[in-house]
Amino acid sequence: MTAIGLVGRAPAILQIRAQIEKLALRRATVLIQGESGTGKEIVARSIYNADPRGHFVPIDCAALVGTMMESELFGHVRGAFTGATENKRGLIELANGGTAFFDEIGELPVELQAKLLRVLQERELRPLGSLQRIPVDVRVIAATNRNLQREVAAGRFREDLFHRLNVVRLTLPPLRERR
Repeated sequence: MTAIGLVGRAPAILQIRAQIEKLALRRATVLIQGESGTGKEIVARSIYNADPRGHFVPIDCAALVGTMMESELFGHVRGAFTGATENKRGLIELANGGTAFFDEIGELPVELQAKLLRVLQERELRPLGSLQRIPVDVRVIAATNRNLQREVAAGRFREDLFHRLNVVRLTLPPLRERR
């Protein structure tokens, strides 16, 4: 198995490729850390492609702003808010049976961190305005350029969510350390 798009022969890259191959054998939650431009999404897609069950759904946490972010992640039911004229599936539900890739997870607002934690713990979600819970079987891969341990210490990231995401951690070397 080759990690398509992951270029290089540096020892760190060879180690990442080996880890991707191991991760293909299990559906563990993965946290990918690295500076901007180091290939975090390429690594996430490589992990998915090694065992391509369901859909790969990228979720740009930095773009989830405003009042609609909860609806984008978890969906909503008709009448949940003004303008909700029909039911809408959220991004996590769209990834059901596959992989949800949370890009820049460190940007996720604290109020949504608690709801994401519940999805990871209970393997179910509740669309906005609904009383019904929907079971979800989703592999979670999260990526960040932030040091989440520092974010936890500063109170900007939930410690319990960090531990749920930090099952397997891949740290990508900066581009300046690669040829």
